[in-house]
Amino acid sequence: MSEDTAADQRAPKAAEFSEADGLATVRLNTPGLTRRVKEELLDALRRAAESTTARAVLLLGSDKAFCVGQDLGEHARILEEEPQDALGTVREHYNRIVLALEDIQVPVVVGIGGACVGAGLGFALAGDVRVAARRAKFGTAFTGIGLASDSGLAYRLVTALGQARAMELMLLSTVFGAERALELGLVTEVVDDDAWAERARETALQLASGPTGAFVAAKREVRAAAQGGRELPELLEEEADLQNQLGQTADHVGAVRAFLNKEKPTFTGG
Repeated sequence: MSEDTAADQRAPKAAEFSEADGLATVRLNTPGLTRRVKEELLDALRRAAESTTARAVLLLGSDKAFCVGQDLGEHARILEEEPQDALGTVREHYNRIVLALEDIQVPVVVGIGGACVGAGLGFALAGDVRVAARRAKFGTAFTGIGLASDSGLAYRLVTALGQARAMELMLLSTVFGAERALELGLVTEVVDDDAWAERARETALQLASGPTGAFVAAKREVRAAAQGGRELPELLEEEADLQNQLGQTADHVGAVRAFLNKEKPTFTGG
């Protein structure tokens, strides 16, 4: 075993997975993405995607940063030692991380406590609901170091903002604050700096106690509509199929009964 490998095994987890109360939590403890961090994050996200009991997922960074993208110190070393493989990490890690997020069928809440740039912004936009601290900063960053974007960032920005605004953010690499991100619709809510993690958790727990089947179907419908290339009649048929399936669930039947009895529905995810 090399000294580097032994040190990695002794080091605290850079990305942690836990699950309780129907909520799977993935916490990214290290904002700069080294190879080890990317591998641990991918493993944690895959565990979240494969969970059969999680009804929502919470993705958190630290107070100082959600994620700032590639660790440039490690990247500089690889550029010097293995220049032909320097960007192999895009296929090996970044693409797989984004696809692991895409594989999560239940709602994903992202808590952003600080800097969220580059690949970090791509990861955040792959979630469904984003809660940001007032101090959080956002940016695309890639062109500032002479690269095109990865982590699905261009796709997410065009889907969320349209081509013109996405082009502006990509080319100018302007850093902007949480309130601007809220105006653009890139985050769902901005809260005080000491409240972002708890608010994100509250939101995730609220979703975890909701009608899971309906949430899964809603994500499927929104993704299908956002991707384009499908005609309205096809989407309408898919909606009809989903409604037929959901109409037979205990959550739907119970919610209708609760409404008629002027009661608050209780959802079990069934």
